Amino acid sequence: MGAGHDHGADALRTGQQHLGRLIAAIAMLAALTVAEVVIAYSSGSLALLSEAGHLFTDVLGMCMALAALIAVRQSGKHERANPQRTFGLYRLEVLTALANAVLLSGVAVFVMVKAAQRLTAPPEIEAGPVMIVAGAAVLVNVVAFLLLQAGAKENLNLHGAALEVLSDLFGAAGVLAAGTVIHFTGWHYADPIAALAVGVFILPRTFKLARKAVRILIQTAPHHIDVVDVERALRAVRGVADVHDLHVWTLASGMDVASAHLLLESDADVAPVLHEAQEMLHDKFHITHPTLQVEPARSHPVCHAPSW
Repeated sequence: MGAGHDHGADALRTGQQHLGRLIAAIAMLAALTVAEVVIAYSSGSLALLSEAGHLFTDVLGMCMALAALIAVRQSGKHERANPQRTFGLYRLEVLTALANAVLLSGVAVFVMVKAAQRLTAPPEIEAGPVMIVAGAAVLVNVVAFLLLQAGAKENLNLHGAALEVLSDLFGAAGVLAAGTVIHFTGWHYADPIAALAVGVFILPRTFKLARKAVRILIQTAPHHIDVVDVERALRAVRGVADVHDLHVWTLASGMDVASAHLLLESDADVAPVLHEAQEMLHDKFHITHPTLQVEPARSHPVCHAPSW
């Protein structure tokens, strides 16, 4: 028999509470991205163009968070809308994250190559428009960060989005500093140097994002959960004689799930064993959706190992 915790109602309430904040932040940052791209091309600033690319991918990341919140709401309302999608559409977030990482890596490499070329003979940059847009970017990112931070402690997606906005804030401050140096000193090397700095800042984050997405797609156990510890803890549950066919994986961001077969002792009662195992997985490993198959103590096996 199977059992699991259903926290769909809690997720639904959280999504309804924070959806407006996330949409507002996305709207502001999307408008800022367009402005940065336009001014970057008109002024010739490579640093501003790199920051626009960084901001664009972060807007995509927040759109992924928005999609996750909407998916939670829809799954809560129409849990059986499409019985073929037994896990819903949560993995679309992961696929988008991987595409986001590839895109951002391409942008970062392109900007860094161009910046290296400009170091030999940097072109003149219209510093005035760059300073204005970069200054506006600092203010918009501060507002967006405060907006998202209000719900970041309660929602993992909003927490990640707030960190993205914070990194954009530092990037915009760097572009503003480069524009200021060019405006007052005429030292145009500041622009490609700032572009290189933004590229160096971006690449490690893209690799981390891509690695996290790939780990989820190949269903590796979350890095913060030791599967050996999970098995040991399940074996310690009163009434459990053995544990096998244990799997722990991540469905999407912040959604760790597990399944396992529990062989009961001869005198064990099913209901208390299930309850204690579920509570232990939730409290100790934060696995909110375990699926546990309970097998009575018998002389012959109830289940058989799969051929694959």
